[in-house]
Amino acid sequence: MNSKVLMVLRILLGLFVLTFGLNKFLHFIPFGEMAPEAGAYFGALASAKVITLVAIVEIAAGLALLLNKYGALMSVILMSVSVNAVLFHATLAPEGIGPAVALLILNIIALYNYKDSYKGML
Repeated sequence: MNSKVLMVLRILLGLFVLTFGLNKFLHFIPFGEMAPEAGAYFGALASAKVITLVAIVEIAAGLALLLNKYGALMSVILMSVSVNAVLFHATLAPEGIGPAVALLILNIIALYNYKDSYKGML
């Protein structure tokens, strides 16, 4: 892929996760109605402070991707958030799966963009 296209996609991913990470603290994007099972799961995560940890990871990853510092590391760490978001929406809240799939696709593209950084790890 063209390096300028990859840069734009990296910035989009950074903005995406930074926005949703900040939303977990500032609540500027309202939540819709959730199924009871999804609400119970989300409530359990919130009470165990897992949502706070995810928000911190998303904010750190978003800043790293926007600043292009430690982007390769944060893309790997962010992959766990991406996969869990898709699985949550696929099983408990399918009406919101679109942004989760977009997050996963952007994260896969970011991983591809940093593929040379992973040669030592693989």
